[in-house]
Amino acid sequence: MASADPTAFRDDTPWIGPARAPLVTGGKSVRWVTDRVTGLALRDTPWQWTAAFVVSVLLTVMLLGNVAYLIFRGVGVWGNNVPVAWGWPIVNFVFWVGIGHAGTLISAILFLFRQNWRTGINRFAEAMTIFAVVCAGLFPAIHVGRIWVVYWLAPYPNQMAMWPQFRSPLLWDVFAVNTYFTVSLLFWYMGMIPDLATLRDRAKNRIAQFAYGVGSMGWTGSSRAWWRYEKAYMLLAALAAPLVLSVHTIVSFDFAVSQLAGWHTTIFPPYFVAGAVFSGFGMVLTLIIPAREWFGLKEIVTLRHLENMCKVIIVTGNMVGYAYAMEFFVAWYSGNLYEAYAFVNRALGPYWWSYWIMVSCNVITPFLFYSKKLRTTPWIIFVISIFVNIGMWFERFVITITSLHRSNLPSAWKYFSPTAVDFMMLIGSFGLFFTLFLLFCRYLPMVAIAEVKSTMPQPEHENLNAPGAHTGQDSINPPQTGDFRTEGAY
Repeated sequence: MASADPTAFRDDTPWIGPARAPLVTGGKSVRWVTDRVTGLALRDTPWQWTAAFVVSVLLTVMLLGNVAYLIFRGVGVWGNNVPVAWGWPIVNFVFWVGIGHAGTLISAILFLFRQNWRTGINRFAEAMTIFAVVCAGLFPAIHVGRIWVVYWLAPYPNQMAMWPQFRSPLLWDVFAVNTYFTVSLLFWYMGMIPDLATLRDRAKNRIAQFAYGVGSMGWTGSSRAWWRYEKAYMLLAALAAPLVLSVHTIVSFDFAVSQLAGWHTTIFPPYFVAGAVFSGFGMVLTLIIPAREWFGLKEIVTLRHLENMCKVIIVTGNMVGYAYAMEFFVAWYSGNLYEAYAFVNRALGPYWWSYWIMVSCNVITPFLFYSKKLRTTPWIIFVISIFVNIGMWFERFVITITSLHRSNLPSAWKYFSPTAVDFMMLIGSFGLFFTLFLLFCRYLPMVAIAEVKSTMPQPEHENLNAPGAHTGQDSINPPQTGDFRTEGAY
């Protein structure tokens, strides 16, 4: 018998999928987000920050001392020899450039794809990008030997057709890395302008008010200012996104365009890009897990953020493992005896230990993240992220050193051994990186306040215009109507 009500057995309620964990936990309000983040920059920092900063500064001083020693004594203080003319400086350069890739990926590409979970971690990643490129830029400048003529690397007019060599991939690096640094710096700074206005309005010290006021460029928080800000931010994101692919592709050309066995392979560009994102996310986790603990940001940088980054590491780790396997397959399939020997020498030669450290850290370790329990336990994530960073440094070591130390002529073979200066400059570069990062944590907003708040549901009972709710009018509260960053946030 037909039902009198034709809609009695219908359910028109749309299915919206399983509920996701909130991006800000603990039932916190938008006012709490502002108070928490601005308080870190305007009030005293924890003792952990002070201890870490002292150690980092000492390591930076060690780095600068070794650079001065290198300039006065020459590159003989390194372990470089013939045929290993490219030693640790190039290894460190490629490592640090790769570290900076996660920043652009999280900031630009995830922004363009409307991935709201990026808002809690993008400021960390953007800052990490800037400081990693600073560390990377140091090594090409000092590895040339005669540092006083390093300007030969610059593309100045060369009417005598002597310098520079525009067909060299090393010059391509100059353009690629400088472009990447410039766009990343603009993108990082652009995103901080509303938050710097918040710090300006809340600062009690006149010097801090002036400094943050200059940085905020007269931000008023008006609707027109927000509209222009959103458009400029979108354009910079679109400009920065291709750099994720282009920059490390150019870096890979340093090796791939040569004729050396072990380097002359077309898999290097995608392989280097995947490895860069892999190492970059590893470093973001290494930095963000202690920071969320020390600075009380667990409600903003949640386990959902950490788990999503672990999933990216799984994907890129699989890509890197696939590239390792394809290198051996292509070397065998090519029928080139020298190419085949180069890869057999990597795995079984004098540097076998470095190759298997690389494989263990980059291929085997990320498989631990297939366990949900492991990828949602912060201290385990922190330990694995350190192994990822170690493995990616050894990857650059294996590519550079093992391909050079045995050339086609056995009479030219020579073992490379790093010196104390090599070790101190590597460790010192980490000191420079952490010094810059800790200064950022102390004086600038570590979290994108406005972006985090735009993804939070605004409770009706919370009056944002009430006294004490916020200062600076709309400088910290992006307009919820028409703001494209809030689309799909709920």
